[in-house]
Amino acid sequence: MSERNKKNIAILGSTGSIGTQTLDIISENPELFRVSVLTANRNSELLARQAARYLPRKVVIADDSRYLQLKEALRNLPIEVEAGADAIAHAAALPENDTVVTAMVGYSGLRPTVMAIEAGKRIALANKETLVVAGEVITGMLKGSEAEIVPVDSEHSAIFQCLMGEKRKQASKIILTASGGPFRCRTTEEMEKATAADALRHPNWSMGAKVTIDSASMMNKGFEMIEAKWLFDFEPQDIEVVVHPQSIVHSMVEFIDGSVKAQLGVPDMRIPISLALGFPDRLPSPRQGLTLEQYGNLTFERPDYGRFPLLGLAFEAIKAGGNMPCILNAANEIAVAAFLEGRIRFTDMPRLVADTMDKTTFFREIDLPVLVQTNDEARRIAESLLAGYTI
Repeated sequence: MSERNKKNIAILGSTGSIGTQTLDIISENPELFRVSVLTANRNSELLARQAARYLPRKVVIADDSRYLQLKEALRNLPIEVEAGADAIAHAAALPENDTVVTAMVGYSGLRPTVMAIEAGKRIALANKETLVVAGEVITGMLKGSEAEIVPVDSEHSAIFQCLMGEKRKQASKIILTASGGPFRCRTTEEMEKATAADALRHPNWSMGAKVTIDSASMMNKGFEMIEAKWLFDFEPQDIEVVVHPQSIVHSMVEFIDGSVKAQLGVPDMRIPISLALGFPDRLPSPRQGLTLEQYGNLTFERPDYGRFPLLGLAFEAIKAGGNMPCILNAANEIAVAAFLEGRIRFTDMPRLVADTMDKTTFFREIDLPVLVQTNDEARRIAESLLAGYTI
């Protein structure tokens, strides 16, 4: 493929797990892709190394205090260097971007995704919180837009693949699989004593700290349920969560005739990233594929909502609708940060989230300004509630 025909890839969150693996795929397919934008939150050293290797048009560091360090590191290269959240949002909408990989963690991914939609981009969506916080708004924006979303989460990529070539009206149920995380077999009493180091030991996946804690609490599966509702137009009662400790079946779709399609693969995020970058084509992989005989048993079990109450709170939030999922997300971000900082116990997180949901102003009718207001209010309330917790 000529230089002119290569796809330009903007990676928002290039220094994180999804971002670095996206760069792996680009490195393996230099004839297909080039990097147009790289952004990071605070890791200016790695961002500078990535920029020096891939020579994007623009790099942006969210943390203003790291700007001069990044600018100095790249002073001899033809790369625009910027800083701040506004710069990241505008970088997502650059005319030359063909695909925008949204690998930022948390609420910060919402505005760049909105900007990319307004600019008509293909979005390889790895930021759960965009659809959790603003699924109704985002799906409304996509109607009649040239923009499209191709999911990167392994579960949503699996559902996306299971629905390929199928009539949506003939699909009756989504079955989201969950690894169960590091605490799948722990009692509530054991989880009360769990440290951040314990929660960060995921048995199957290598992810960033926030996503790994969400996996340990099963909040990630609640978020994925909300995402699936908006991505695939399923009601929450038609989305089932099952625990599958081997992480080989990434999710399933049941159809009206009772048949079930599943997507299987080794637990490697480069597979769904590759699909999102190459879609509608699949890219060849240099890595070893799935060898089923290595897995003597594939098991499935129901999640325990008593030990993992955040999963139930996610269903409550989407049932309430309006700005409640935004409140859920904001409270969870505060709770996860507080747990990682040692300010609360692992088992305090659901109580903090539930209390914040109770105390934050509820709006049934929402738009982006309402969601911005909600996010700010919920965070303030969650932070104020933290004062009542002791370790």
